[in-house]
Formats: sequence, C-alpha cells, structure tokens
Amino acid sequence: MVKATCQALAADIVAWRRDFHRHPELSYAESRTAGVVAGFLRQWGLDVREGVNGYGVVADLVGAAPGKTIALRADMDALAIVEETGLPYASEVPGVMHACGHDGHMAALLGAARVLSGMREKIAGTVRFLFQPAEEIPPGGAKGMIEAGALDGVDAIFGLHLWSEYPLGTFYTTLGPMMAAADMFTITVNGKGGHGGLPHKTVDSVVVASHLVMAAQQIISRQIDPLDTGVVTFGTLNSGSAFNVIADSAVLKGTVRSFRPEVREYLQQRLEQTAEAIAQLYGARIQVDYVRGYPPVVNHQAEAQAALAEAEQVFGAQNVGIMPPNMAGEDFAYYLQNVPGAFCFIGAGQPDQPVYPHHHPRFVIDERALPLAAEWLCRMALRYVA
Repeated sequence: MVKATCQALAADIVAWRRDFHRHPELSYAESRTAGVVAGFLRQWGLDVREGVNGYGVVADLVGAAPGKTIALRADMDALAIVEETGLPYASEVPGVMHACGHDGHMAALLGAARVLSGMREKIAGTVRFLFQPAEEIPPGGAKGMIEAGALDGVDAIFGLHLWSEYPLGTFYTTLGPMMAAADMFTITVNGKGGHGGLPHKTVDSVVVASHLVMAAQQIISRQIDPLDTGVVTFGTLNSGSAFNVIADSAVLKGTVRSFRPEVREYLQQRLEQTAEAIAQLYGARIQVDYVRGYPPVVNHQAEAQAALAEAEQVFGAQNVGIMPPNMAGEDFAYYLQNVPGAFCFIGAGQPDQPVYPHHHPRFVIDERALPLAAEWLCRMALRYVA
C-alpha cells in the first residue's frame, strides 16, 4: 500500500521539489521555504512548531495509540551558486541554487508526511518530521535544532541524501563511520610588499603562501598513518592587485577532513605548526584561524541494518549495499551523537547523462528517485510505530 500510494503521489512530490528549486534560499534565510513546508504540514493535520533555530520546522504526527517516537529529517538551505542547468524550473533567485539536492529531500519528506498522515489509525507512537535550516554553513542548523528540543523524546532518527554519483534505483549506507568531520580554516600571510623587480627588498606573501600549501600536503602523505584518513584542501588563495607588485599579504581558506578524533586533533596541530615554521623560515607573520565544523557522521549498526532491510523492499536487494566512507561532511552527525539512527544515500543519477557533482552549477537529480525516497522514509517510520 505504501509503495502504491507514494507512486500515486509522485507528480505532487515532483511539483513540490520544483517549487523549492525555483525559490532557493540560503542558510539561515529559509523563510519562504519554511512557510511553504509548515503550511502543507498543518493542512495534513500535524502539530507544527515553526521558528526552531531560525526557520526550522518541527511537526509531530501523533498516532492513534501510544508508542515510540521516530524522527525523519530533511535539510532546507541552498547554495550561493549561479545555476547553469537550463531547466524550465531553474532558480529564479540570482546567484542562489539548490545544487545539493535539499529541494528533493524536502519534497520526499513532505511526501512521507502526506502518506503517513492518512494512516494515523495504524500508528502507535509519533512520527516527528524535522525540516532543518542551514546544513551548508557551520556550525550548522542541526545543533540549534537539538538545543531547541527537536530530539526530545525521540527513540531513533533517520535521514537521507539524494546522491547524483549513484545511479537511480540504488541505496547505500554504512554500519559505522560514513562521512567525515569537516573543519575549516583561514590563514593570513603578512609579508612585506614592494616592487616586482626588487624582490630582495620584500617578503613575498605569495611565495610564502605557496610554500605553505605544498608543505601542508606532506602532513597527509608523510605524517599520519596511511591506514588513517585525512584531507587538507586549500580552496582559495587571494593576493595582490597588479602584475608587477609583490603583494604585502595573502589569505588562504580551506578545509580539513578526518574521521578519528585523534587524527582530527593532530591535523589541526600540525597545520598550525607548519604555518608557524614557514613564517619563521621566510620572515613573514602568519595567523591561522581554525574553526571546528561538524563531527563525523557515524551510523548506529542496528539502525543502519534496519535501514538496509527496508531499502530492500523499495529498491530490491540487488540494488542495496554498503558504501565506503565519504569525505564530505554533514551536520546530521549531531543527531547521531544524541540518539540512535542512520544516514543513507539514495541514488539519483540520470542514466546515460553526464554526472555533475554536488555543489556544481549544472548539478541535477533524476526526479524518479523522489517517490522511492518518500517510500523508504515511510517504511522506516512504520517499522518503529506501526
């Protein structure tokens, strides 16, 4: 019955997703999105609380009998990206795009809420729907949602991510570590600017920054155990204003990824020490501002096995499996630090089409994944409260 109902609702789910896609909103600014979500949930008879950690929405579907409480979560924010898909429902907000699939996450969770709201008499317990703001920007919206009581009384939580790099009709998760801790840093190199033809009278901030970038790569390749996992990525290096001027300063920004707490601590320590050593070597001044981001996403084994079992009913056993850990980050990690649960990937890659990665201006998903995602969410809820 759930499968048939979700497929019958597919056109509506797709329409909701396209509406969100046309009207993307950045982190901590999801006012229209939250209003649309809350309106649907109230229409279907759920108990709705708005304004949770900004624009978060928490809605409870209380069943006909008492029982457990299971939470299902979707994120709502978009990215500061200029869309290049050419889709007829492309973003109408200049410079903002749903380039990570959050529009699909919301639509699928709304679909699950719609289906389950028609099954209230079969529910013993409560299904809590969490529509979370600000997944994309640390410290992330999950932490504030938890502090505002979103997990109060919750026995288990599940979430999903539509993933363009896995083909349509597939489902993957892990039985433990799944996504990395995601930290970020800003490094400011202060040298001594001057004439491009007289470098001996300067401290070239670009040269110093370049050596720092190269030296930092040795932290991963030569200073941590090869059996451990880590990433040090420099995403930006901004400096200078003219071709013949040696820049006075340079600013680098980047991210550090890891799984084990001791590796996370070591990578931060070594990056700061490397910057200090480079500064002394070249006579520059270097400031490192290091910000701890999300912890690693670590699934609970029993809940992950439950997710796999229900996924087999949706996708078929041959299309369900264990994935290798992913170095992307997700603030769903905070939920899993508080209650048992699992985070899962649902394949949304378009067959025979180029695969553009998440956060790309041409990122797309196959919308046929949406009713499948809604069905899996329904099954996870009913597994605990039916």
